[in-house]
Amino acid sequence: MARFTLNPEFLLVAPRADFPGGLNHIEKWWVKHRDWLQECGYTLRRRYQADWTPSWKPEDFWHHFEDGQTLTRVMDGTRTSDGLHVVMKKISDSQTPHEVEVYQRMTSEPLSSDPRNRTAPLLDILQVPDEPGKRLLIMPLLRPLDSPQFETFGEAISLFTQIFEAIQLMHEHHIAHRDCTYNNIMLDPSGMFPIPFHPREIDRRRDWKGKVPHLTRTQRPTRYFLIDFGLSGIYPPEEGVVPLDFPTPGGDKTVPEHKNELELCNPFPVDVYYLGNLIREEFIWKYHGFEFLYPLVADMVADDPSKRPTMDEVVSRFKKIRGSLSSWKLRSRLVRRKDWAIVSLYKSVGHWYRRLGYIVTRKPAIPDA
Repeated sequence: MARFTLNPEFLLVAPRADFPGGLNHIEKWWVKHRDWLQECGYTLRRRYQADWTPSWKPEDFWHHFEDGQTLTRVMDGTRTSDGLHVVMKKISDSQTPHEVEVYQRMTSEPLSSDPRNRTAPLLDILQVPDEPGKRLLIMPLLRPLDSPQFETFGEAISLFTQIFEAIQLMHEHHIAHRDCTYNNIMLDPSGMFPIPFHPREIDRRRDWKGKVPHLTRTQRPTRYFLIDFGLSGIYPPEEGVVPLDFPTPGGDKTVPEHKNELELCNPFPVDVYYLGNLIREEFIWKYHGFEFLYPLVADMVADDPSKRPTMDEVVSRFKKIRGSLSSWKLRSRLVRRKDWAIVSLYKSVGHWYRRLGYIVTRKPAIPDA
């Protein structure tokens, strides 16, 4: 599964700039539309302002400077009305015809008030003035689902609960995400980061004055959001008819039924596979102690899609698994399989200090948001 360190579905290789660290042609598109965005209420970083000149010297490495942080596909900015940090995604109606429709359906009543809904907030939709069929989707700035790293089993259980229920809700309303993979499940950083982080180098402060501090998920329970509905589909129910569509390979290239791109398949079991494989690759294979999920995950990633559980069955089975876990297990530290013993011991000291604090202050073992 492809892994990125920055925010949403982003990183393609940037085209060559006019000089090292200069604006590439994708960035120049945003600069061209800077004044229009300003009129719409969104301000771009200093790098994209009319009076910008690089802060580095010719002998410096531009990537070490705040205004040397480039982008490729998705722009970051600030909403001028309240200072909210946002991302702006340019889409083409011809290439992703259902993306806006799915977003609007998931963010409108009655779905918007369903507590299971984890669709990333859609703040604005802007029609690009000089390009018919091109629009900008404005969303809050989010982080990868595992940034910062998970500390306890309870924190991971909260993630699983939220994404299972979110996809269950979509399926109930006959919507298949079709790409609910690592890159499209994001962490809401609200409350966890007392100091804003930089939108491109997310482990640094936005003002470029060192690393950004953060709280844990147990200290500040967080939500996880689904993004990128560019491959999503809406399949109105027909009695006795199984919904079929051509494969649209997303971020996870291991889906068994996607081996033949010309063979129709049911998109709903594909979502189940994506979630099961996400847990397998990002948790079971990376950390010790997730044996309690083996049977469920094994069924979710079955080669035969007809053998996979539905999302209703996944949620039901997971609820029983969640209820069977002790507080001791839930508060236990996640230990990476690749950690050396001395490193694990060092991490355990800090974990026990925080763990006792959580117990004294009555922080829930599963930090549900």
